[in-house]
Amino acid sequence: MRDNVDMRVVMIGADRSVHGGVSAVVNNYYKEKLYKKTDLKYIGTMVDGSKARKLFRAVSSYLRFLIELPRMDILHVNMAADASFYRKKIFIDTAYFFHKRILIHEHGGDFENFYYKKSNDKGRRMISKTLNKAQIFVALSKEWADFFAPIADKTKIMILENAVPLYDSAKTSYEDHSLLFLGRLCREKGIAELFEAVGAAAKEYPDIKLYLGGVWEDNELKKQADKLGAYVEYLGWIDEKQKELYMEKASVFVLPSYFEGQPVSLLEAMSKGMAVISTNVGGILQIVDDRINGRLIPPKDVGALTDAVTELLGDNETKKRYGIDARTKIENRYNMKDRVDELVKIYESMMKQSGMKQSVMKL
Repeated sequence: MRDNVDMRVVMIGADRSVHGGVSAVVNNYYKEKLYKKTDLKYIGTMVDGSKARKLFRAVSSYLRFLIELPRMDILHVNMAADASFYRKKIFIDTAYFFHKRILIHEHGGDFENFYYKKSNDKGRRMISKTLNKAQIFVALSKEWADFFAPIADKTKIMILENAVPLYDSAKTSYEDHSLLFLGRLCREKGIAELFEAVGAAAKEYPDIKLYLGGVWEDNELKKQADKLGAYVEYLGWIDEKQKELYMEKASVFVLPSYFEGQPVSLLEAMSKGMAVISTNVGGILQIVDDRINGRLIPPKDVGALTDAVTELLGDNETKKRYGIDARTKIENRYNMKDRVDELVKIYESMMKQSGMKQSVMKL
């Protein structure tokens, strides 16, 4: 039984099979049974694979959207930057033309670069106009809400942080010298700096191990990993059971990204009770309290990353203390059940608005 059978929500975003943050968020919505709390239809607009496969999915997803359009009450758009923005713009423009309620949920950690460096004045005006077609614009953190305030109507902006299910059991052992990374294997995730840090830390910890879960996007980085030999173990893209297995094997989760929205992988690691090392960018600042549940360092700073890795791997008590606090924070602030309930409240508030009427909403 659905709680709100008369509230028809069409949600769009990367296909649930895609290796990425948006699909992880959506899959967590399904785990927490958002589809039972409203009449939900999810349409995946992008898939992994060849250009032809991506094009076919883009066209077919828009046709599916047009079929759903007459019955749709709310369009929930999961958007990032670059190509993701342009794909979603077509759906937003169509829904706006037909006076549908629109919620734009911005996930892209690189939106600042997309807006200020990759777009000219005309492009920036177009981006702003598109974002303002939404009744509600959702940012992942206070930092991102502040960033979007001059671009989107600030009266429409609200914060809805990411969340994850809490693992049934927490870590119990922190005695290893192992690190875990999960995500895109590219320079923007700080992989080059991570390899340098591991190589340096290996002088003190010859049994150090870096487990890499993800898909290679840079062949040069793959060559660097090969040079590190036994210090690095490549896992490929791993499923949920494998993920929890390696969270048990490694005591420290490391994510030295140059930019981020609010990474689900980091929340998952904290949910398991891992100590974390990450960068002081984007929504990470809301998640990690430096020297309370992890370590925060500047992006691209090999020295700071090396120091954090070396110090934390050798301090089992601190790792355990960080891990316990991290899990508690997820349970109290970033659990998925509360987030789904908040999202349903947003939908209900939008339903009280008529057509394209714009208003301020506070939870």
